[in-house]
Amino acid sequence: MTKTLGIIGAGAIGGIVARHAVDAGLNVVLSNSRDPETLSDLVTDLGSRARAATPAEAARAGDLVVATIPLVAYDKLPAAALAGKTVIDTMNYYPERDGQISELDSGELTSSALVQRHLADSHVVKAFNNISFRCLLTLARPSGAPDRSALPIAGDEPSAKAEVTELLDTLGFDTVDIGTLTESWRSEPNTPVYVYPYFPGLPPFGTGQEEVMRWVRETSGAPVPAHKVKELTVGAVRGPVGGRFSY
Repeated sequence: MTKTLGIIGAGAIGGIVARHAVDAGLNVVLSNSRDPETLSDLVTDLGSRARAATPAEAARAGDLVVATIPLVAYDKLPAAALAGKTVIDTMNYYPERDGQISELDSGELTSSALVQRHLADSHVVKAFNNISFRCLLTLARPSGAPDRSALPIAGDEPSAKAEVTELLDTLGFDTVDIGTLTESWRSEPNTPVYVYPYFPGLPPFGTGQEEVMRWVRETSGAPVPAHKVKELTVGAVRGPVGGRFSY
């Protein structure tokens, strides 16, 4: 059972996962690419269950670790410190931010398979990558709630997926297992389950950024139950890889 959650990357997604974890009674160890002191305000806000550390320290401290950094920096994840750990990969491929990655452009690998190749001694599970930070914050619900949302997960190790399923349940979400890391494209950008089902009415790309962010701040999102997530992921057709940097 997860008692301490390590978080590598304390941006919007990492900070919200940390908040849900603290609210659920877990301890969190947060890190970023700079130094622990830069996280002092967030740690103070989260309270006594949170502390800041380096990425390697967060990796070693976590019973389970969330890697939520730009994909372009995946090879900076501390592989030695993460050996033997289950690592939740929240990352998506956005070429305009990450640059072109040939193995992804060719379809040779999914982004999570690329991360798994780097973390050869860890068990990578894809999760949290298909939901916006705003909906991740607002849609968490207690187990059994009629308006509970589900999130897809993918991974090669059944026991690691079971760990992640337990954690997501603790944080407020059901899960839908969409298969191995080879199948993790089913929740990536350009698929039906990516962002939009949780955010109906989201302004299309090309809308002014200020208008989009105002809409995001004012909208709580809509629940997407497990049966809908399953329907959307099973029916997905693999298309162009990568997406535009999202909300």
